[in-house]
Amino acid sequence: MTINAGFTPPASVPGMLRLPALPRIAMRTFLFAAALCLAVAGSHATAQDSRLPDIGSSAGTVLSPSQQSEYGQMLLAQLRHYDMVLEDPLVDQWLRTTGTRLAASSDQPRQSFTFFMMNDRSINAFATLGGYIGLNVGLVLTAETEDEVAAVLSHEIAHVTQNHVLRGAERAQRDSIPILLAMLGAIAVASSSDSSSSGNAAMAAIASAQGLAIQRQIDYTRSNESEADRLGMRTLARSGFDVDGMADMFERMQAASRTNQGGERERAPDYLRTHPVTTTRISEARQRAEQLRDSGASVLATTSTPEAIRTERIAVPGGAAVAPAGTFNPLLPGSLRVSAAGLGYGDSTEFGWARERMRVLSANTTGAAIREYERMRSAGDFDDAKRYGLALARLRAGEGAAAASQFAALLQDYPGDVWLTLGLAEAEARSGRNAEADARFEALLQRMPEHRAVALTYAGVLAERNTPEAGRRAQELLRPLLRPAADDPLFQRTFARISEIAGDPVRAGEAYAEAAFLSGRAEQALVQLNTLKKRDDLDYYARARIDARIAAITPTVLELRRQGVRDEDLRRR
Repeated sequence: MTINAGFTPPASVPGMLRLPALPRIAMRTFLFAAALCLAVAGSHATAQDSRLPDIGSSAGTVLSPSQQSEYGQMLLAQLRHYDMVLEDPLVDQWLRTTGTRLAASSDQPRQSFTFFMMNDRSINAFATLGGYIGLNVGLVLTAETEDEVAAVLSHEIAHVTQNHVLRGAERAQRDSIPILLAMLGAIAVASSSDSSSSGNAAMAAIASAQGLAIQRQIDYTRSNESEADRLGMRTLARSGFDVDGMADMFERMQAASRTNQGGERERAPDYLRTHPVTTTRISEARQRAEQLRDSGASVLATTSTPEAIRTERIAVPGGAAVAPAGTFNPLLPGSLRVSAAGLGYGDSTEFGWARERMRVLSANTTGAAIREYERMRSAGDFDDAKRYGLALARLRAGEGAAAASQFAALLQDYPGDVWLTLGLAEAEARSGRNAEADARFEALLQRMPEHRAVALTYAGVLAERNTPEAGRRAQELLRPLLRPAADDPLFQRTFARISEIAGDPVRAGEAYAEAAFLSGRAEQALVQLNTLKKRDDLDYYARARIDARIAAITPTVLELRRQGVRDEDLRRR
């Protein structure tokens, strides 16, 4: 249940994106098809490979850890460049929290992971090199509980920890480049035609190449899918999620693949047919969940000393049920138990907010989102989470007063909730009640200083006022977060804008360049930095920062130029 779109040579992904003649939907399909051709065709090892110990695999010699991370970063940057990533601080926080909780309980807790949300309503998830894991909005909208989403994430985490992606890199080198070249040739011929059907021909070429890649993949997925299910279930149990979540999610996917006949954005993806969610797979997931409950749970304990690191499996006493992670500590008295609810596990309320926020942000228009909620209300399916979604949709549609009223009503039932308080503060600001909004934002910052979502939302509201005073206050909010947000393009764009408003053009220029780099525009970022370096008002520290980033970005740009890849916007200047 994965699209391991990870083995992407540095010149290949940017080169593939140099097809401006393709319509947007064709480009979106093309990006995934090309990623499939480069990676999925060899993304899984054979059953024989999966039985070999890691020390016997030569895949580790194909790519170093730094190269794996580089390719993962490159894929994410290109996805951002084509607006395929949903960038929202609250959604990001929820996804990272859930993903990190699972990763910490996996077989490789030291593995670095990056979780991101795709702005696509099809049901999909994928893992790629470097621990990059993408999750489609559609998958979250299909799920009914956080446990079901966690089951998919734990499955993808297992693909990474078991080196399924990396082991497939060897075969990808051998098989997928010819497939990619054939596809590019067909697209080039079709696109050069003056015929009105040239777009259809290009799409047909993409579909043909994608089908060939998928067909080659089928023979290499069965054993690894089973292994990812098994290990993912174990990770799910260790993390304190409901182990029935995996079978429940499989059943929803199976139902969606049978009945969903919606538009292009809603139709179940092809990978559900190449990775079929069969009755056997569902029954195996149910059986594993039952076995975990019968056998009890265990935790992986790691003890570090200056001399050594020891990792051992410790059984959780009690045996009758899977204990949530954190409820058993071998260093505490055996009679002491901590409620999982007190640790914040299984927060269905926050999951509801997150899911409905994604529904609104992924809608084609705010009007479409409002109509979607009105239909659900007419059908009688309208809980508090959907009320939050409707309030958010109204806020984004410019109905600040109506949204504020709805957020305030929800806050009476959920006092102190961050998602609702942020929504209310933003709605108050949009309806002209700046003093009330500022007081609410400042109170939130008192509770949660340096909270990324709070700081970014407040900074965005201040930026809309477009005054130097508001810009300086927003800079104060975001400056402490600059280092941890170094890889966040949304943060960089916001910091650039508020620095511009505050009268700090140097910091604004640096942040704009960083946002361009993180969004797949390395050459554009380099041009901006070199232009910024010519300013006469740079102090020693600013010049040192700019020189360091130029030195870091230049090798990437030189390699792209060597391969004949240039930024199309810069070419037109």
